[in-house]
Amino acid sequence: MMLMISNALLVLCWIYIAFGLLGIFRFRNVYARLLTGSKIDTAAMITLLLALMLRSGSWAFSAKLLVILLFIIVTTPIGSHIIARSAFDSGLPVKLIEEELIGADSDPEEGGD
Repeated sequence: MMLMISNALLVLCWIYIAFGLLGIFRFRNVYARLLTGSKIDTAAMITLLLALMLRSGSWAFSAKLLVILLFIIVTTPIGSHIIARSAFDSGLPVKLIEEELIGADSDPEEGGD
């Protein structure tokens, strides 16, 4: 029974990773991509470590995995926030990538006086 639950959690982990990759390529804003990557990373790691806890027969090994899980739950959102904050502070605009491409393709002499 534990093996079946562990296998289901491993499949769920891969589903999270697949949808996360899809979301990273689908979103056009750098900040939305960062948010998607960090959330999917955390969700996939939680399910992966829970599956490993169920597969291990040792309580000591499960306790070590629990400590790692708690560390990841705390540090991943903080790291993503620091990266986003430094990008914002360095002047990375909160706009779509398409807007940058459209602005680069237009000729400045066409609309100006």
